[in-house]
Amino acid sequence: MPRKKRKKTQKERVKLVHKYYARTGFYLFVWESLKKAFLPLIGIVLAIVLFNKYVYNINDGLRYFTETFSRTSVLSVFFISETLLGLIPPEIFIAWTKKTNEPILNLSILAVLSYTGGLITYFLGRMTLKIESISDYLEVKMAKNLDNTKKWGGILILVGALLPLPFSIACMAAGMIKYPFKNVVFFGLFRLLRFAIYGWAIFKVVH
Repeated sequence: MPRKKRKKTQKERVKLVHKYYARTGFYLFVWESLKKAFLPLIGIVLAIVLFNKYVYNINDGLRYFTETFSRTSVLSVFFISETLLGLIPPEIFIAWTKKTNEPILNLSILAVLSYTGGLITYFLGRMTLKIESISDYLEVKMAKNLDNTKKWGGILILVGALLPLPFSIACMAAGMIKYPFKNVVFFGLFRLLRFAIYGWAIFKVVH
């Protein structure tokens, strides 16, 4: 295929993808998600600053938390939480890493555990299809996530990985619709970037 024609074909493909995302509301979804992501991040940092200044020295609390519970215990609780649809906000654990002897290493471990938890949740989503009662319940409970995953696939995994949306729920929805696992593995890698960004922001507050 001539180079000029190939470029034109790629350009047309990009236009078609753009039209599809615009028509299905993907750009609006991302914009709303970004607004939701920005405000919680600012809110979390502000809450930490105010709580630390007027209520209780959060650094003392985190030091106590670090000295009371072993690293293995904290990481185990975090991993279970990230596998079971993100029950506990990861920001708590990110703040904890700052008070440990190896904050960057522990933050990296958190990121990997969160990523791994999402991949495991993908297979939990596949397994639920075999249990009719659970499958029916989740299809009702996660109807919007399932619908969005069918429409946008890996892009939704990427959004879930980067933004404060339930990453594990996005992965479970992907599993339930049998979305290709290799794509979940790739797009899910952006989860590591999210922990780096949030870690930088929270480390600025916690000393």
